[in-house]
Amino acid sequence: MKQVNSTYRIPKRFTPYVFAFFMAGIMAFLMSMVIVAANSGIHSGYIWRVLHAYTLAMPVAFFCVLIVRPVVMHLVSVVVYTD
Repeated sequence: MKQVNSTYRIPKRFTPYVFAFFMAGIMAFLMSMVIVAANSGIHSGYIWRVLHAYTLAMPVAFFCVLIVRPVVMHLVSVVVYTD
């Protein structure tokens, strides 16, 4: 994979926030797609309804990931055996 110029990269100390942003963005979009399809079907205007739901879901998911990530990391460290 091609290396990106370091002037366009975010400093390492922001890793948890960048992780939360991408995780929340992807999960919120996928969940918006599924929930809109389950509630109103896939027909005319589906993508616009998904995008409308996503505008609410993304910020909520972002803050949830920020809050939940440390808890999940702790639970993983308790459950996963390391040598």
